[in-house]
Amino acid sequence: MAEQQTLQEFPCDYLFKAFGSNDPAECFAERVVAAVNDVVTVPRDAFKQRTSCKGGYLCVSVVAYLHNDQQRQRVYASLRQIEGLRYLL
Repeated sequence: MAEQQTLQEFPCDYLFKAFGSNDPAECFAERVVAAVNDVVTVPRDAFKQRTSCKGGYLCVSVVAYLHNDQQRQRVYASLRQIEGLRYLL
């Protein structure tokens, strides 16, 4: 398998955004925190959340300090496993 090229220079701060349900019973924000922390430890204040204008969806943003592209790929893979994930940037 060929190595992927990236324009990102590492190490760096990298912004991830995950969108999912705003239903408190689904604990979407907590799942995002756990998924990112499975790969790289990030302080709680690195996570921000914002609800959509109609209140049905939640956007969770996190800035993580990554040392290489493999960490970036692993975080995305971990986030893709979250039940209820609607969109990922």
